[in-house]
Amino acid sequence: MKKNYARVTHAIVAVDVCVFALIDDALHILLIKMTKKEMTGKWAVPGELVAPEESLEDSVEHVLSEKTGLENIFIQQLETFGAPNRDPFGRVISVAYLALVHADQHTLRTTEEYAAVQWHPVGKLPRLAYDHKQIIKVAVDRLQAKLEYTNIARGLLSSAFTLTELQEVYEIILGRTLDKRNFRKKILSLGIVKKTKKVRRGEQSRPAALYSFVHKSEKVTEIL
Repeated sequence: MKKNYARVTHAIVAVDVCVFALIDDALHILLIKMTKKEMTGKWAVPGELVAPEESLEDSVEHVLSEKTGLENIFIQQLETFGAPNRDPFGRVISVAYLALVHADQHTLRTTEEYAAVQWHPVGKLPRLAYDHKQIIKVAVDRLQAKLEYTNIARGLLSSAFTLTELQEVYEIILGRTLDKRNFRKKILSLGIVKKTKKVRRGEQSRPAALYSFVHKSEKVTEIL
C-alpha cells in the first residue's frame, strides 16, 4: 500500500555524546546542567539537534567543542534512540556516541545556555533529563564489552602508561580484580602495547617501565 507522505510528521535528528573518564579510581561521565524550561536543574549528556548542513560527526565535534571544551578525543558511534516520547519538546531521534578522555589533559567549559559542566561518577548519577539514564547504561555496557575484545582502553590513558595503570582501567570499569601475572602475560603476548624508553619513578617503589599502544585506531583482539 502506497503511503501518503504529505501527511507524515517528520522527526528531527540529534546527537548525544557519552564522554567517560577515570577520576579518583572511578568511572565518570561528563554532564551539563540544564536550564531549559521543564528541564531546569536536571543534567544531560552533551547534545544538540543536527543542523541541515552538518554530518553527524561534524555535529558531535561541534557539541563537544562548544558545550564542553573537548577537542580531538576518541569518539565512536554507539546506538540510535528513537522512542516517540523520549523528548517532551518534539519527535527527536538521537544518534548517541561514546567518547573517552584522559581528564587531566582537558579543561572544561560550557556556554551560557547551561548552568554547569561537570564530571559525575557513573555509580552516583544526578537527576537526568530525557532518556539519558538509558543512553548512559547502554554506553557503559558497550565500554565494558569492548574492553574484552578491543584496545579501546587507549582512550582513557595518557600516551605513556604503566602496565599497572592499564590493569587498573580494566578492573575499575569491569568491577572485578584481575590476576596481575596473567593479565600482563596476555597483554604483552598480543602485541598491542610496546615498551617505551621512559620509566615512571615512584617515591618508594623501583622505576616502572612505561608503555604505549601500538595502534592508534581500534584493533579487535581477544584480551579477556
